[in-house]
Amino acid sequence: MPGVRWDIFCHVVDNFGDIGVCWRLARDLASRGQGVRLLVDDRRALAWMAGAASGVEVQDWPSTAPALPLPDVVVEAFGCQLPELYLRTMASAATPPRWINLEYLSAQAYVERSHGLPSPQGPGPARGRVKHFFYPGFTTATGGLLREPGLLEARARFDRDSWLSRHATSRRADERVVVLFGYPNPAVSALLDTLAQAPTLLLLPRGALQDQALAALRDRAAPDALRHVALPYLSQIDFDHLLWSSDLNFVRGEDSLVRALWAGAPFVWQIYPQADGVHRDKLRAFVDRLLEGVSAADGAPVRAWFEHWNGLDSAVPALPDLACWRRRVLAWRARLAAQDDLTTQLLGFVTTTR
Repeated sequence: MPGVRWDIFCHVVDNFGDIGVCWRLARDLASRGQGVRLLVDDRRALAWMAGAASGVEVQDWPSTAPALPLPDVVVEAFGCQLPELYLRTMASAATPPRWINLEYLSAQAYVERSHGLPSPQGPGPARGRVKHFFYPGFTTATGGLLREPGLLEARARFDRDSWLSRHATSRRADERVVVLFGYPNPAVSALLDTLAQAPTLLLLPRGALQDQALAALRDRAAPDALRHVALPYLSQIDFDHLLWSSDLNFVRGEDSLVRALWAGAPFVWQIYPQADGVHRDKLRAFVDRLLEGVSAADGAPVRAWFEHWNGLDSAVPALPDLACWRRRVLAWRARLAAQDDLTTQLLGFVTTTR
């Protein structure tokens, strides 16, 4: 689709996950010859997240009517409301842009039912126009996952010891590497006790959980088996490399979850907690998908860590066998990689819905 112009709207809520997904999408589209503008209400995270030049034009959230001509495609990320003047301009255009609502990632059944559905607009500034729901997901009945071309080939060529020595510290021969990235979590102290039972290099990327983990480490006598390194904010490329360097990744949110999947190492996902508790069903649907085809007995240790780390079970489980866990993640990654990635599907969707 040469020459297609895209506007991607991103409203930053917290924790940088929303802008992280939008930046990866914008960068991937631009790398495939698309013209991309990212319109965002808080661009501060891009100072460290974006890294090298990407071909993406970044603009502040517009407070005036958009300059004409309008783009060919408008992406409304995570249900953010487009500015009213922008909607009115779209509604009055003789040839309006394709309008996509890029939704949240979920393994729940409703995603397959809802993916691609039209949403005709009633009374309001966009009356008479139609937007379509586009759902990322884990099956061929969804929009897939962000995966830029050549990602897994780069993963296969990656030299983790070289990266670690440049960005963190050299790994000792008997150490496992663990990355801890998440929201504040009352289970941190118990996790540190568990990790201290074997030689471990703990890497703490910048974020809310880094401060909590460092405080917990200061409050205890540091065992010889547990070393730690606090890292600064990392670009998305280096964050990928961090996950590739690890034997076990603790991640949170949507963007980090997908990158942990492509990393191919065992991981535990900390889902964004919601006051009404609906995150429990979302988490369990994901774990069911991850453990599909695995016996209940074999999957129990992995399931127990997802439940414990997300506050659904206070009992502290033993770490599962990492080699077996890695084989499970790699098998699922292979199936996901056989599906079209999200950007490829989005390009095709825009063409077929014209």
